[in-house]
Amino acid sequence: MWKEIADREFGKLRPNLFSNCIKSSRVSSLQLSNYKDIISPHRGSVNSLQVDLTEGRYLLSSASDASVAVYDVQRATDYDGSGLIAKHKPIVVVDKQHEQGHKYAISTAIWYPIDTGLFITGSYDHYINVWDTNTTQVAVNFKMPGKVHKTAMSPVATSHMLIAAGTEDVQVRLCDISSGAFAHTLSGHRDGVMSVEWSASSEWVLVTGGCDGAIRFWDIRRAGCFRVLDQSHSQLGRRPTLLTRSVTNKSSTLKSSSVGPSSSAKGRPSHKKMGNGMSIKQSAIARQVRGAGKQRLHPGMLSSQDRATAHYGAVNGLKVTNDGMYLLSAGSDSRLRLWDIESGCNTLVNFETSRLQATKAIQLAISHDSKLVFAPCMSTTKAFDLWSGKTMMDLRGHYENVNCCLYSALDQELYTGGNDRKILVWSSSKVATEELEGRDGQAFAIDQDNWSD
Repeated sequence: MWKEIADREFGKLRPNLFSNCIKSSRVSSLQLSNYKDIISPHRGSVNSLQVDLTEGRYLLSSASDASVAVYDVQRATDYDGSGLIAKHKPIVVVDKQHEQGHKYAISTAIWYPIDTGLFITGSYDHYINVWDTNTTQVAVNFKMPGKVHKTAMSPVATSHMLIAAGTEDVQVRLCDISSGAFAHTLSGHRDGVMSVEWSASSEWVLVTGGCDGAIRFWDIRRAGCFRVLDQSHSQLGRRPTLLTRSVTNKSSTLKSSSVGPSSSAKGRPSHKKMGNGMSIKQSAIARQVRGAGKQRLHPGMLSSQDRATAHYGAVNGLKVTNDGMYLLSAGSDSRLRLWDIESGCNTLVNFETSRLQATKAIQLAISHDSKLVFAPCMSTTKAFDLWSGKTMMDLRGHYENVNCCLYSALDQELYTGGNDRKILVWSSSKVATEELEGRDGQAFAIDQDNWSD
């Protein structure tokens, strides 16, 4: 740590690299926080967690007792007797006693991406409610054909206000907040949809995972999905960088151009004429065109006929990396898979054996630098290295199964919720008042200098 600080002072280390180094150091030493406590009002299992995208200050949680709560994680509402542990009590709570509240379990709760004045909840009572945070009243609601498993809004959208909803029904529905109606439906899955995730780079691309084991990519401006991931279609590790690929393409272009036009002319086959004046090659092309015209199907029909699977069970978790280049998926077959979004290939990262829940959707989390993946594994939360698949941390604190993980990039903290009705905070063990490890292995106190006696 001291070496990085000295390099930053002398200009050897750029500010962004220094910041990333500090954040990575904090993430690698996560442990159960001993100075922050979330007081959960829920009387059922915590199903989802999200911190607002605008300030990174307000935590939204939902539970199976049909309640949803909002906490201020930056400003404590109370302290314990010694004043060392900050208590964060909910500042907004809506439960089934509310006149407009949900009647059954709330499976998902998300913030409106650009404002904390609205939040969206989806429930097993077949309703999606859009709430006004200030008045705790429902502004818009949508009646769905089945239990709502997951909802999502695009964090980069500027042209639409669509809520993607995955339900028991095979169709994915897009709900428009501005009009209060369904924009359209996406058909292709053969079973219910348990997870939905918007692209981090395009406001028009949606990724869905179904109980049929399929992961489908949709362009909401067109009919039918444009990609279905296949676990057998694979590539080993990361794809080459743009610079490497450009050099490879340039060399291949040079090789092809080295063949002169005279050689191509010499190798050109002669076309025999038929009786009608048409060459054999032209007639073959014409037959292919006529055959293709007969077999051409609507894109939606083509996507529904594609039965490739990404998992052997239901896809109950999806998470796109922060750079939008890779997709992490979790299945009821207790497998985690990493996909290259550009090529649609399985990268064959072998995540160490872990048991995942199969009965409900789970929430995955990825660190700020996309190096660590946090996944609920029954009663523990495991942190995996994204590219080696090795277990880097095994966070144990819940008494029952963990349902959701949320990483806060602002504070480098991890929030987890489980069936024990608790919301736990995991923070760095390296506090400013503790001793820091020097470069030569000696410990230096933070308040010690070269002139100390």
